[in-house]
Amino acid sequence: MEDVCENNVIHVEVVEKVKKHMLDDDHIIDLAELFKVFGDSTRMKIICALLQSELCVCDLANVINSTVSAVSHQLRLLKQAKLVKYRKDGKTVYYSLDDDHVYEIFQKGCEHLEEM
Repeated sequence: MEDVCENNVIHVEVVEKVKKHMLDDDHIIDLAELFKVFGDSTRMKIICALLQSELCVCDLANVINSTVSAVSHQLRLLKQAKLVKYRKDGKTVYYSLDDDHVYEIFQKGCEHLEEM
């Protein structure tokens, strides 16, 4: 196989340098959990819609062609991950992206796909 080393040599200096810059296990787990949230197409549709405008649950459900119940469930997960925030205006609750980092993560994903 061409993609596997034929000799079993550890390059100690490089390995030690890399180990110094590795995240600890707790950070790795948290990062994996964050990316899991991005691993659902309904949540991606919600984020894509919220890139354009803040929306209430009813409007979001209409935009992504889903039910209010399904959108509410996904919004709860997005709120827990601090990817969306909400504000109340009377009886209406409007959702928006929590900060510019969400936009940047989404854009980087799109850029990566365009390079493929």
